[in-house]
Amino acid sequence: MVTSVAFEFEMVIAAVIIGLVNILWAAAAGSGGKRDLKWLAGPRDEDYPVESVMAQRLRRSMANFLETFPLFLGAVVACASAGKLNNTLTVDGSIAYVVGRALYVPLYALGTPLLRSIVWGVSLAGIIVVIAAYFL
Repeated sequence: MVTSVAFEFEMVIAAVIIGLVNILWAAAAGSGGKRDLKWLAGPRDEDYPVESVMAQRLRRSMANFLETFPLFLGAVVACASAGKLNNTLTVDGSIAYVVGRALYVPLYALGTPLLRSIVWGVSLAGIIVVIAAYFL
């Protein structure tokens, strides 16, 4: 049985994949060969071993994703429950969020200051546009 999934939910899945990549990239960069199996398997009560600047950036990028993704997901689910998906606002807002998040991670990792902030703004605008679609 083939069912059609709203484009916005495809964007939710794309965002989940971006989040997973961010988490795995941050974990790999953070290990830097200095975290041994005992530390990884333990309760991790002590601070992170020394991290590279890129690892620190990736960790902050991951934290930022974890702050914004629930807002995006909530906005898409609210629009779905109100029957307001598949319109220009929800589609364009979803694309803006996903593309913004996809670009944000490498820009942050590379330490690109102004462009990174602009791209973050695009992803935030995407959430706002999806929320606006709920009210229109």
